[in-house]
Amino acid sequence: MSLKQLLVDVHTHCYLPRYAAFLRQRTQVPRIFTRGSEERLLILDDEPAAGRPVGPQYWDRDEKLKFMDLHGIDVSIVSTANPWLDFLSPPAAHALATELNDDLEEYCATSPVVSASEGIHRLYGFGLLPLVPDVSVNAILQIIRQISSLSHLKGVIMGTRGVGKGLDDPALEPVWQALAETQLVVFLHPHYGLGQGAKEAWGERDNGHVLPLAMGFPMETTIAITRLILAGVYDRHPDLRILLAHSGGCLPQLSSRLASCISHDPVVSNRLQHDARYYVSKLYYDAVNYGPEEMGFVADVIGRGAAYGPSPQKRGDRSSGYKHMQFKT
Repeated sequence: MSLKQLLVDVHTHCYLPRYAAFLRQRTQVPRIFTRGSEERLLILDDEPAAGRPVGPQYWDRDEKLKFMDLHGIDVSIVSTANPWLDFLSPPAAHALATELNDDLEEYCATSPVVSASEGIHRLYGFGLLPLVPDVSVNAILQIIRQISSLSHLKGVIMGTRGVGKGLDDPALEPVWQALAETQLVVFLHPHYGLGQGAKEAWGERDNGHVLPLAMGFPMETTIAITRLILAGVYDRHPDLRILLAHSGGCLPQLSSRLASCISHDPVVSNRLQHDARYYVSKLYYDAVNYGPEEMGFVADVIGRGAAYGPSPQKRGDRSSGYKHMQFKT
């Protein structure tokens, strides 16, 4: 009997028990603290001091499986929620990444199976890298080797700052090479929004978290991945597999504008091997865009990518875009 088509959630987070315990010990952001009988989470310096509720749904695997059952999800690829290890020193980040990756492997490997005959579990994971300023490249590469040896970890989750200077930082070149060679998926996820400079744009009216989350997060992702493209990372590492959170933010909508700006700018017009829309079509996108129309638009943008590749072919359609999005991990 052939295995049914599975519904896979690639964008679902957790705080493993070790990570949650670590946050409870902290007195500075990020931290978990108790207010009355309720635990609260603070992950941003400028968010309200009361934080947000946090509970077993973040670290209890049974709660994760109940959520999956409720929504008909067969398999989840779980990743640590932001801010990951960004706030730690290099030695501390390396040590905690090693431990949390081992924890995540056990969390997934001992989960129930979807199909015993196929050996497919209900949980897989994206591991953590010690991506902090002043970390050595060798320390990062060591963790990449660890993750590639753990059979239930299929990639890494990464913020937009890299080791502090963004994803176009030349220091990351060996990291991209290693990730491409191991075929680990890079799940790129925002955390910082547009930084302190966005406060003027957000205005003085209290709109809660709406503007930073609805606008800041997608723009953060868009700018970060565009810097990576402009740096020629995909030309040097064409096998790199990057999955963008929130359907790539604004990148699909702005991809033709980006291509036009590149072609007319003497600084970058001869830097890349291909039209920017080709690189956009090589990326992978989750479905966290909250609407079928938006999802269809993203698939349309991916589908046309064949027309801009090294051997231009007939422009694809929405169905070919959706097919690309169903990548195997």
